[in-house]
Amino acid sequence: MNEIKEMYCELGISKEVYEFGEEILEGLKERFERIDKIAEYNQMKVLKAMQKNRVSEAHFAATTGYGYNDIGRDTLEQVYADIFHTEAALVRPQLTCGTHALCVALSANLLPKDELLSPVGKPYDTLEEVIGIRDSVGSLKEYGVTYRQVDLLEDGKFDYDGIERAINERTKLVTIQRSKGYQTRPTLSVERIGELIGFIKKIKPDVICMVDNCYGEFVEIIEPSDVGADMVVGSLIKNPGGGLAPIGGYIAGKREYIERAAYRLSAPGLGKEVGATLGINQSFYQGLFLAPTVVAGALKGAIFAANIYEKQGFCVIPNATEERYDIIQAIEFGKPEYLIAFCKGIQKAAPVDSYVVPEPWDMPGYDSEVIMAAGAFVQGSSIELSADGPLKPPYAVYFQGGLTWYHAKVGILKTLQEMVTEGYTSIKCCDKIG
Repeated sequence: MNEIKEMYCELGISKEVYEFGEEILEGLKERFERIDKIAEYNQMKVLKAMQKNRVSEAHFAATTGYGYNDIGRDTLEQVYADIFHTEAALVRPQLTCGTHALCVALSANLLPKDELLSPVGKPYDTLEEVIGIRDSVGSLKEYGVTYRQVDLLEDGKFDYDGIERAINERTKLVTIQRSKGYQTRPTLSVERIGELIGFIKKIKPDVICMVDNCYGEFVEIIEPSDVGADMVVGSLIKNPGGGLAPIGGYIAGKREYIERAAYRLSAPGLGKEVGATLGINQSFYQGLFLAPTVVAGALKGAIFAANIYEKQGFCVIPNATEERYDIIQAIEFGKPEYLIAFCKGIQKAAPVDSYVVPEPWDMPGYDSEVIMAAGAFVQGSSIELSADGPLKPPYAVYFQGGLTWYHAKVGILKTLQEMVTEGYTSIKCCDKIG
């Protein structure tokens, strides 16, 4: 339709860039259909859980103060437990972000002299201070919890020998980060996570296996809790919030670990009984209901980005043809100005603050300057169209989100337009970018 092409032109995308994108999309139709099938399955899974728990309008009512007898909150937690096939769940607006949810889960289930093990290398930057890899007030290290790490092998496989050597009598909890964070390692499939958990449990059956599930929910038809994870943890302003949750996080898993997390979040003796939801339950429910479709759109955007930029000669992780296990697309640019230009393109595609120019800054919790682009309805919501990356080699950008596939598509084309305008690339296919 010429009208669509004209609309893209009005948004600042040239005819050449638009047509290049259309050529890429021609080869992605079957892949997009497979994504839609996964979304359809997960939509039914969410619907089944909501119907089973008899969700009604009464569950959207606001509570204040202590939040005693908040039936909307309690029912939502049972819905999450049913979706993740776990004994219990903690789903709260008081969990301010994914890092907070992970911190609560870890600190609730680790005591002084316990040891935390990461068998998948370094965790996401903001967890370094939680653990005490970088010293910080209130870290696990400060409370006498030690930390051990086993890096992945060069080919991205698990170092099973190293993991076996690392597990000892003090190993209490194993944390497995599903997504890559600010690294260029492969994202872990649920199947691979299950294999790793099985290996660890054979060595030490009573160890707690926790999965940082951020960016991975509803990408596959199963979750890490289906393959042996004792806890799965995530943020509601990522996948499961569907773009509507204004705040929040979740921890789902075995009842004893969830109860400990609830006591850590509120206070010993109070646990899950307190915590007013202040009228945002409807957003939590509706966002969860929409999440499978929203995640499908974000996945399509990630695949589109990989194919666009691989054709331009950049290293993309995952590559253009690999299976997807989260919504994040990493692109290694090698130069800071390329990273900055990409983020400017994302910002120009935003529905909010599109006129703002993103700049690198010293963001709390990171060890280098970070540039972030996001014109979001919810601050920091990375299920919405967004991109970010640390200003350090290999100058990789991490792109994710898009509440609709069409918005993700516009965002990627705007990044390419920005790169072309700045003279950093052209729309011609090439083997190498200078």
